[in-house]
Amino acid sequence: MAKATSRYVCQACGEAFLRWEGQCRACGGWNSLVEQIVREARRPAAGRVPGAAGPVVAVPLAEIGSHEIARVATGIAELDRVLGGGIVPGSLILVGGEPGIGKSTLLLQVAAGVGGSVLYATGEESAEQVRLRARRLGLLEGPAGEAIRILPEREVGAIIEAARQLRPALLVVDSVQTAVVDALDGAAGSVGQVREATVRLMELAKGEGIAVVLVGHVTKDGSIAGPKTLEHLVDAVVTMEGERYAALRLVRATKNRFGSTDEVGVFEMAGTGLVEVSDPSQAFLGDHPDGAPGSVVAPTLEGSRPILVEVQALVAPAGYGTPARKASGLDPNRLGLLVAVLGRRAGIALGAHDVYANLAGGLAVGEPGLDLPVALALASSLRDRPVGGGVVAIGEVGLLGELRAVSGLERRLKDAVRSGFRTAIVPRPSRGATSVRVAGMDILEVATLRDAIEAGLSPRSERRGDALPAMLG
Repeated sequence: MAKATSRYVCQACGEAFLRWEGQCRACGGWNSLVEQIVREARRPAAGRVPGAAGPVVAVPLAEIGSHEIARVATGIAELDRVLGGGIVPGSLILVGGEPGIGKSTLLLQVAAGVGGSVLYATGEESAEQVRLRARRLGLLEGPAGEAIRILPEREVGAIIEAARQLRPALLVVDSVQTAVVDALDGAAGSVGQVREATVRLMELAKGEGIAVVLVGHVTKDGSIAGPKTLEHLVDAVVTMEGERYAALRLVRATKNRFGSTDEVGVFEMAGTGLVEVSDPSQAFLGDHPDGAPGSVVAPTLEGSRPILVEVQALVAPAGYGTPARKASGLDPNRLGLLVAVLGRRAGIALGAHDVYANLAGGLAVGEPGLDLPVALALASSLRDRPVGGGVVAIGEVGLLGELRAVSGLERRLKDAVRSGFRTAIVPRPSRGATSVRVAGMDILEVATLRDAIEAGLSPRSERRGDALPAMLG
């Protein structure tokens, strides 16, 4: 048997103390002491040799047996795509997002779609409050009303005991910031409580083969509240993104031991819960203004799924002080780099202007292929000349003003053709590479950013939407 005691351990040097102190006396670090449970093994009885069960034998990699693990489908195709095909039994998944983004709604729908018994432990809401949400989602009638068991409990030991008795296919803990371990004195949500609760739930998942989903809140800087080790302990980290007061929600995996982290799921928040969006391109381009200066459509690629997004830019003379550089859904450092390249290599001087760039719909994209659409949008806004109608642009911009190719170009352009676009501005292939040809798409290959701006911006004397077709002849 082992006896559990509580110690305050310094996260910088590892020194342990009996009680909390503001500064570690060993290394001098401030606010580095975190409460942890230290299990002290008792001295073995006389005549008993520790480890008498036998030594651990290392097994060659080629001799390790293999078997296919059947994933548990959630009943939501968009979420299964993000997870790599479903939930792996015995895995520990962390779902993060801002308050009110729809985490509890999504997991209640997952609990109804799993098809087996589900234990839903809630420390934030009462059983009656969960029932109200289930009624709004239409889950009270049918098999889901009997398969989902609600446990209004915060203590981790009680949750684990209930899970071992019920043996559910899925355990949902909403949320890990409200879970407490009785052996610790810290308040719920403290670093020690969150870490110890996660460790115990991980032991349950791996030992009993029960899939566990933890709900985690997001702090002001966008990271999941709690210690960074929380993300290292779990098997997958799934985040929900989007504007809280907008309809679209994005679900993506920032860590996944059983699948890719490149896929993204798109949902729309409706009165009956989260509804899957089968065609994200149409959802993000629903309010796209045709022929507006500062607007360019870009065929991005999220994993294996092409998504058309609208890049918007606004350039205005700076009133006083340092000009503003604001980006939403884009890397602000990349925006500053493009402003410099435009001024030095393309004759688009933005040094004395405020620059704002945004991806419509609340989508966040980090791929370098957005360089060309952002640069075109900035030039279009500055000169007040729209990009021709039915035009998409994609490509990476180098510091010398050259354009570089992006991966999956054919797949991107095929999705653009399906959405009604007929002209594409893309980088010229490098030596030895072949040009991409897509039926129904006029592809304009350019070598530099200056050439792309000259080809993309419609002359003032021409009508909107006529520039590129006239140039292509």
